[in-house]
Amino acid sequence: MHSLISLLRPDRRLPLHLPVHGRGKALPPALKRLLRQPPGSWDLPELPEIGGPLEGEGAVADAQAQLASLLGVDGCWFGVNGATGLLQAALLALAGPGQAVLLPRNAHRSLIAACVLGGIRPVFLPVPFLSDRGHPGAMSVQCLERALTALPSIPEAIVGAVLVYPTYHGYASDPTPLIAALHRRGLPVLVDEAHGTHFAFAAGEALPRSSMQAGADLVVHSLHKSAPGLGQTAVLWLQGKRVSSEALQASLLRFQTSSPSALLLASCEATLNWMLTPEWERLLHRRLKEAHQLADRLRAAGLPLSPSDDPLRLILVTAERGISGLDADAWFMQRGLIAELPEPFCLTFCLGLASQRGLASRMQRLWRKLQLSQPSSAPLQPLLLPPMETSSTPELLPALAVRAPACELSLQDSGGRIAAEMICPYPPGIPLLIPGERIGSDRLGWLLDQHRRWPELVPGKVKVLAEGPQVQLG
Repeated sequence: MHSLISLLRPDRRLPLHLPVHGRGKALPPALKRLLRQPPGSWDLPELPEIGGPLEGEGAVADAQAQLASLLGVDGCWFGVNGATGLLQAALLALAGPGQAVLLPRNAHRSLIAACVLGGIRPVFLPVPFLSDRGHPGAMSVQCLERALTALPSIPEAIVGAVLVYPTYHGYASDPTPLIAALHRRGLPVLVDEAHGTHFAFAAGEALPRSSMQAGADLVVHSLHKSAPGLGQTAVLWLQGKRVSSEALQASLLRFQTSSPSALLLASCEATLNWMLTPEWERLLHRRLKEAHQLADRLRAAGLPLSPSDDPLRLILVTAERGISGLDADAWFMQRGLIAELPEPFCLTFCLGLASQRGLASRMQRLWRKLQLSQPSSAPLQPLLLPPMETSSTPELLPALAVRAPACELSLQDSGGRIAAEMICPYPPGIPLLIPGERIGSDRLGWLLDQHRRWPELVPGKVKVLAEGPQVQLG
């Protein structure tokens, strides 16, 4: 058994996963200098000269104000609880008990947890499902408009909306018309742009437009998923008057730690400041150019790559050659190549911001060996399409479902019952079932198919509400 300390030592395996700084190779120069200081010298409390994200004075407050000004927005808050903490705080600034929010079906589990904590009703919007890859695609404005005209009848007022842009895999359609359609309905829009921070700092590169430029009211950026900061760092941006700055700060106070790490706060500042420099622009340009060249070379060699709107995401559709992405991940890892996201049909690599010299030949060689090790090359059987093609809402509020009397059943025997827990493979952290949803026959068949292909992450048992009159639906 390994200790955690021993596992944090230098590793010769190639990290094609998050954080994108590539085990420190692409950290901001100012942060590298800080980490060379005597260990622990940077582990400080909220001293008056340092302050914190919610303090009115100190270095943190000054940095946040300066960055808001440079980005042309009304507010900026650093986060040291990851994008998760900022997404939850932002959602609970939009809505509270007795209210509802629109969520895309591929919303991260942290947002479902926020609905549970806040007594909020989630109203799910369908997203396209890419059956050849087995995961969600990008929401289109046509898909959104159809969903908005067919929302379920609910007793609560819908007071806000969330968009996921881009997806975990880098799929992105222009967010401008999506945000405009929601604004026309009077809804403030929170965008989970955790995987697209670099879109906002691309300066002329051929990357999708950031939702900040598209008019989103609240945007959460991860600073390690798509920016070169330390893990657990993030930033929340506010623009416009649809969301109260006071309500947002009150919500942040409830969700952010009262003892933020000075090191992580320094990472937020150093990362964002560096991404506004010419040096960052040159680095990003080099990495995007390398990523395009890598993908072209691998496709020419016959590797089944799926297109992504983010060149820094490399999606290998292993199912085309009869190989599960889960099996391919274990095989690659044993040979020194660590991917970011294994799934039944795909294996997604995060190229990150460090140089990946020699990766093309290494991937070609390993892919050939992997195929030779497989008994069959026939494509895998298609996944069942998820039965979530229309707008929907749980029959029971998630906040009530998780607190109701429950029992555990085999997945096979759960048909017709109401879920009391979430089924959510992580990563990617997109729930397949949330508390309060009824497990109809079509959903059951789909979940069983997911369990068969993903047994370690989609369990064969599920908690459901105990039978009886204990809970009133609503």
